[in-house]
Amino acid sequence: MTFKAAAIQMCSGVDPEKNATDMARLVREAAGHGAVYIQTPEMTGAIQKDRAGLRAVLKDEANDLIVRKAAELAGELKIHLHVGSTAIALDDGKIANRGFLFGPDGAVICTYDKIHMFDVDLDNGESWRESAVYRPGSQTRIASLPFAELGFTICYDVRFPSLFRTQAVNGAQVISVPAAFTRQTGEAHWEILLRARAIENGVFVIAAAQAGVHEDGRETFGHSMIIDPWGRILASAGGTGEAVILADIDVAAVQAAHQKIPNLRNAREFSLDKVEAVAGGVAA
Repeated sequence: MTFKAAAIQMCSGVDPEKNATDMARLVREAAGHGAVYIQTPEMTGAIQKDRAGLRAVLKDEANDLIVRKAAELAGELKIHLHVGSTAIALDDGKIANRGFLFGPDGAVICTYDKIHMFDVDLDNGESWRESAVYRPGSQTRIASLPFAELGFTICYDVRFPSLFRTQAVNGAQVISVPAAFTRQTGEAHWEILLRARAIENGVFVIAAAQAGVHEDGRETFGHSMIIDPWGRILASAGGTGEAVILADIDVAAVQAAHQKIPNLRNAREFSLDKVEAVAGGVAA
């Protein structure tokens, strides 16, 4: 089966209403080109480094503006709309970095909370501590859609191959990686990580990204991509500003890749033996 997929590249600001308007415009553009699955980036609803400012615009899932708008769009356009993620207020005072998949009837098919928190110390003093604000998820998901088995990840999850492998061995044909990669890490690792996850699992990877300099001062890498199971880039965007990229996804290519290189089937259990060197001889 073949279907048309789109990845929406955005430069979300601090105002959820403006971001919702921008999302709607770009989603309509993608649907106008025939896309039946459309993915938006991580933190579609707001990019806001200031914690107090972010909390001031947060809503719970039932009252979130992005969730409501996406449901309306999916139902109106008769598409599968995947909000890569948006910040959702939780009862315990924490925040969920939560993705939403809506069906053509406008109903939520499933949600996914980002599992791995971006707690890093980079060069030039750039430091992030997502775990101070966000509550990590604990469950991965695969959604059975009419045209593909869709796996869910978000941004930093891409650095954890076991998450992708678990989805692939359980039938995922397309794995989503909506992101807001920093420029520093994106320049070094974005493309190679996405292509590696596609190649080693024999799956399509769709990665809608945030791009450019945001209102809160951060800079994201952009370069949204759609990659096939052989690691070929089918579509890509630039490093700044909005974009809509599209590709025809032939899920038969997943089985073809697995037949050529059946590494999922050939994987073996193994044990680890750590050997200590002994001066002047060989360890017993």
